Amino acid sequence: MPAPHVDFTYDRLPNGLRYILAPDPLAPVVAVNIWYGVGSRHESPGKTGFAHLFEHVMFQGSAHVSKAEHIALIQAAGGTMNGTTWLDRTNYFETMPSHQLELALWLEADRMATLLEALNQENLDNQREVVKNEKRWSYDNQPYGLWSHKLQEHLFPPDHPYHHPTIGSMEDLDAASIDDVAGFFRTHYAPNNAVLSIVGDFDPGEARATIARLFGPIEPAPLGPPLPEVALPLSLGGEVREDLVDRVPLARVYLGYRAPVFGDRRLHALEIAGQILSGGKGSRLHRRLVREERIAQDVAFFVMGFVGGASIAAGWATVRPGVDVARVEAAYLEELDRIAREPVTADELVRARALVETDAVGALQRVEDRADQLSMYATHFDQPDRINRELAEYLAVTAEDIRAVCAETFPADHRVVITYLPAADATADGGGLQGAGTEDAA
Repeated sequence: MPAPHVDFTYDRLPNGLRYILAPDPLAPVVAVNIWYGVGSRHESPGKTGFAHLFEHVMFQGSAHVSKAEHIALIQAAGGTMNGTTWLDRTNYFETMPSHQLELALWLEADRMATLLEALNQENLDNQREVVKNEKRWSYDNQPYGLWSHKLQEHLFPPDHPYHHPTIGSMEDLDAASIDDVAGFFRTHYAPNNAVLSIVGDFDPGEARATIARLFGPIEPAPLGPPLPEVALPLSLGGEVREDLVDRVPLARVYLGYRAPVFGDRRLHALEIAGQILSGGKGSRLHRRLVREERIAQDVAFFVMGFVGGASIAAGWATVRPGVDVARVEAAYLEELDRIAREPVTADELVRARALVETDAVGALQRVEDRADQLSMYATHFDQPDRINRELAEYLAVTAEDIRAVCAETFPADHRVVITYLPAADATADGGGLQGAGTEDAA
């Protein structure tokens, strides 16, 4: 299954905006994707949640676009759009009929240049409440909803920029003034901190001229110094445990570890290990815990790649009714220990590579995923050509690579164990966590 080769050009405007053009006449649409090099790790103590807040504020209008008009214009033109925030970046994206490319570019340029002209106290207060509702709905009142927040707290020390969740502190957002928020925007949402990618059916010459006309006049920002070095050892210095009694339908055990940073080839091997451990019904954890011993309802293992010091490798097992939680945890840990001691089999490696290859090739066939990957590799590494190299590096992972990175990652003094236990009044259908006592991509 040969991976599609993505042909593109990579240029920079005088104001620092990097832009990538990857025409594809076979697709009758065009994907516009802009990444800003700002996420929750760029926030200051006492001012958390600003990056996520802007995911909402960016749709509240700019000098020439009224409140919510951005969304209305995209939908009226037959397009789709959204935005996401993560620890290392924020991105906004539209997929449009090909002849509507200029509309998407104009909307992105207008809010980059003039968003502060539309920002007022009413908009800020309104979006603060939206974020609070999102936190209640997506985290506080969801079964197991705070697990990722808990892992971040335990895996990263308080002075590390990954210690707090992407959605931030509601107290910090309540205390944020218009000046605080405007200052954050001026520092980070500027052409010299952004990458724009366009993929699909468009004329590169016309697109280049449109980008220069719309984005070229935007002034660059005086970006601050690079973030300080935040590298962390994989070891925590000892196992960390937390038990939470909450309104959850079944007990669940979460395991978390620090992992190599995104871009480190060891993380490729750890992701392949994740496929062997929990990638489908033929995986080790599913076969043993769910099918054979029937002690778990479901299992998972996955990697969240970060660029600032360490990533996260994590997983969970949901305990079947009547089964001892300790038995499930022990079985899960035995499988992590086994993959760290013994090379995986040739059949397992072939299967895992096939799963990775299928996912990668499928993503490259979608214009919006191609645009997102180009923006990602340019933002993190200034190397958009990684889009054509990454799959080969995954497929080059050996059984020994997997064993070695698992042995490095999974020692007992590296792990966090968070156990959710059902409260006595937990509802049988797994209803919300109203009144829960526990403490993003958001």
